[in-house]
Amino acid sequence: MASKRRSSQSLTPTKTAAPEASVGHPAPSSPAPNGLSKDDETILLPGNHPAPITLGGTPTKAAYFNRELSWLAFNRRVLEQAQNARHPLLERVRFLAIVSSNLDEFFEIRVAGLIQQVDNNVVESGGIDALGPREQLRRIHSVVASLVDDQYRCWREQLIPALAAEGITFASATALNHGELAWVRTYFEEQVFPVLTPLGIDQSHPFPQLGNKTLNIVVSLDNPSTPEPDRHFAILPVPRVLPRIVPIDATDADKRGRRFIFLSDIIKLCAADFFPGYKIDGAHAFRVTRNSDLYIDEEEAENLLKKIEEELRNLRRGAAVRLEIEDGVDDAIFATLCDHLSLSHEYVFRLEGPINHLRLMALADIDRPDLKYPAFSPVNVSPLREPSLIFDTLRDRDVLLHHPYDSFQPVVDFVEQAARDPRVLAIKQTLYRTSGDSPFVRALIEASRNGKQVTALVELKARFDEANNIQWARQLEEAGVHVVYGLVGHKTHCKVALVVRRESDGKLRRYAHLGTGNYNPRTARIYTDLSCFTSRAELTADAATLFNALTGFGRAPEFDHLLVAPFTLHRRILELIKRETTNAAAGRPARILAKMNSLVDQAIIDALYAASRAGVQVDLIIRGVCCLVPGVPGLSEKIRVRSLVGRFLEHVRAYYFLNDGSEPAIYAGSADWMPRNFFRRIEVVFPILDPGLRQWMVDELFAMELQDTESARLLAAG
Repeated sequence: MASKRRSSQSLTPTKTAAPEASVGHPAPSSPAPNGLSKDDETILLPGNHPAPITLGGTPTKAAYFNRELSWLAFNRRVLEQAQNARHPLLERVRFLAIVSSNLDEFFEIRVAGLIQQVDNNVVESGGIDALGPREQLRRIHSVVASLVDDQYRCWREQLIPALAAEGITFASATALNHGELAWVRTYFEEQVFPVLTPLGIDQSHPFPQLGNKTLNIVVSLDNPSTPEPDRHFAILPVPRVLPRIVPIDATDADKRGRRFIFLSDIIKLCAADFFPGYKIDGAHAFRVTRNSDLYIDEEEAENLLKKIEEELRNLRRGAAVRLEIEDGVDDAIFATLCDHLSLSHEYVFRLEGPINHLRLMALADIDRPDLKYPAFSPVNVSPLREPSLIFDTLRDRDVLLHHPYDSFQPVVDFVEQAARDPRVLAIKQTLYRTSGDSPFVRALIEASRNGKQVTALVELKARFDEANNIQWARQLEEAGVHVVYGLVGHKTHCKVALVVRRESDGKLRRYAHLGTGNYNPRTARIYTDLSCFTSRAELTADAATLFNALTGFGRAPEFDHLLVAPFTLHRRILELIKRETTNAAAGRPARILAKMNSLVDQAIIDALYAASRAGVQVDLIIRGVCCLVPGVPGLSEKIRVRSLVGRFLEHVRAYYFLNDGSEPAIYAGSADWMPRNFFRRIEVVFPILDPGLRQWMVDELFAMELQDTESARLLAAG
């Protein structure tokens, strides 16, 4: 076990770690171990905050940030990582690609939803602030236009020159030397031309159904054999099977694998091959983004799996919500595209550079370790590193792992060992998102074939993973696993695995894994998450109650220790905040710390405002959306908000309530503080009960992140 960091900032009276508790490797601090790059920290300040609200006053709509604009501010912070020369060069390119990926989902889901509201004549805001859908779309357009301009400027003016200085260059189709041109022509004829199909557009050729987020080339044509101008245009859809960035392999090119050309440039250069006898007046790449949200009435769906499959097919025909197109396209073609896609100009982005920066992610595969973060390998020093002893270990202690610093392998081992252990009678597990070659699915199938009672709760509605989860559900069912899809109207987002084992004394004992992140070994390498392993009866009994509620019928379940949405979580969080508020008002010690992805719920924000007015120091570490306005006199002056964006995606949800310093309440789990998590999802938040693990949460998870301000940047809120 690596030596744990110790903070000089005290949150509670110091306690001695209990010897029966175990915690894994801590997160890196400064100076970072293993050569890790420090996260960039943004501290949200009041800035252009609303007018101060008097003590005891009720917060107005102006006291909240708009959710969509707050999310765009988060994506701006991601872009700032691409602009930051302190990061390795290829990692900056990766950040630039992430900006595009984030914007794709934002338009597919959030913008699409607002457009639907406008189409349905919705005027009033349904969110936490006073902005109606039209005004939100207007502001989104302005913010996104600026963001995209800066993103492409970063590519042109910062990253391309920096890459060239490292021998990584991009060829322009108009500046290829003789050898490169010959190579490109051969590549086109052998690898590209046979795959593409030109689609002319006229009275006998209808406008094609263009795929969501696929590359297309629009070509302007002129028939030189006619005395009068005879203009046409056609579209070349480019399938995803073709690589978007092509390394040039030519005898007189620079270095193999170091000089590239964009596939779109190759196709534009050779487009005349598809239209013999016609003159090419212009060719431009473009891309359409479509509404990708699933709209399913679960009450009416007799077979949820089949209904979701049907809706996934319908998504191919989702309404267009964005058009990205290379600058310089002919006005007539531009108007025709907008007309056929039913898009007004505010949803069109003319770009000076390659369409879809997400494809730049391929550059990360270049064998240039000097341009990437130092190699990082999780450590496996926990008491669970020997799979055959997992249950013996958990019989005597709780174990807490912090991924990716601690290896995710013990989580896999927990389920695999349960599948093979002859003493294990039953396994129950939730699956929200898992990897393409999931060891958890394999283990559950193996367990079923070994005669164990196996139940898998597969969430079919996990956004953008619906098709994968349908595949897993079918494979599990074919192997004899009991597959259920959870409660109608709720996504099962919690991360829980429960094992029932007959011990050597003949008694049954339950073992559980409770996590903040998905059962996905791939994302566990880049997401920060917590895993808690336990055999405590008070926690495992609640886990059993949860699975019974998800697989059967009955009244609302009661939980003694777990906080479970939509049953108890929201009410209990409000109670915990209220307790701190009451303590502060009475002059007793009070403190709230919370780390999560997003903070949106108005009741929670109002409770935090009340806590601040009572004198409670509130520190929030929020990666993404934050609708709370910090630092406003008379409203939130005791609230500080930090946002960490860096090498690893911050995914931990954890909460700390001082409770007068006597016995702080410390929790971790799957839930952000958003209405959807509280009321439309099944979420599990678990208490950290062991004294040693509680102290680790205080000293290592919370205090060190609050102390780490050397690289802080200030962002004016509002």
